[in-house]
Amino acid sequence: MIQLNLPDFELKIRTVHGKVQVFDVVRRKFVALTPEEWVRQHYINFLTVYKGVPISHIAIEKQLKVNNLSKRADIVVFKGGQLPVLAIEVKAPSVDINEDVFHQLLRYNMPMHVDYLGVTNGLRHVYCKIDYQLQKAEYIEDLPDYAYL
Repeated sequence: MIQLNLPDFELKIRTVHGKVQVFDVVRRKFVALTPEEWVRQHYINFLTVYKGVPISHIAIEKQLKVNNLSKRADIVVFKGGQLPVLAIEVKAPSVDINEDVFHQLLRYNMPMHVDYLGVTNGLRHVYCKIDYQLQKAEYIEDLPDYAYL
């Protein structure tokens, strides 16, 4: 797999029936190691080790209803029980991070109303902070630590 613009760490990888799998610490199971999953696992490590997010406060592929359609947010971080505060859309390294990708995440955010949104392909990360009172989104350089979300 490709070197990412995220801290490196040791993944638990195995091969079953010729298929490579990686252990997901959030879902507590082995899943198929796709390019998107490679990015997701590195990003989860980044959130937990470098941003202080407890693993128990992360949901993977959180199901949402958007305009009566079922959608899945790749990574959602919660505080204070079930209050979502951050949503991250994960793409494979080959996928460009552009306005269309960010708009996908904005649509997913309609039912959640998180304060922070991010999109990553493991090479490029784009974040914004949403101010619902002023009805605006401001791009930010980096996510704050979990304590400040």
